[in-house]
This record gives sequence, structure tokens and C-alpha cells, in this order.
Amino acid sequence: MSQVPAYKRILLKLSGEALMGDDSYGINRSTIEQIVGQIKEVVGLGVEVGIVIGGGNISAAWRRLRRAWIARRRITWA
Repeated sequence: MSQVPAYKRILLKLSGEALMGDDSYGINRSTIEQIVGQIKEVVGLGVEVGIVIGGGNISAAWRRLRRAWIARRRITWA
């Protein structure tokens, strides 16, 4: 008996933290390979998969770095 999916289409949202795996930063290759394998199985069932990858942790870090750079620049040039 073959599996019949409950949905024809799904939207999968992956957080930046989920892509890090056990690492303290960045993207963990083995974690990505595992996720891709699971997505492949779902697609093999005939499900259309949309993927959104979060980057909140990246943009938040960028904002902090930018504020620190601007603050340092003001102190240096004051």
C-alpha cells in the first residue's frame, strides 16, 4: 500500500538556527544534507514544497555590527 499525502502543497519555514545544527554559528553541512534528504522524500510522494529560509539571526547580527561601527566612529571622530 502506497502512502497518500494529506496535502498537495506545503510551505516549509527553516530558521537560521535550525541550519546551524550543533555548530555555534554558520550552516552545518550534515544538517543541510539531512534536511534535503527529508524534503526529497516528501517531494517523492508528489507533494509540492515551498521553502522559506529565515535569516533573522543574520540580519540581527548585521544591525548590531552596524550600530557598533557607527558608535565607534562617532567616538573616534569626536
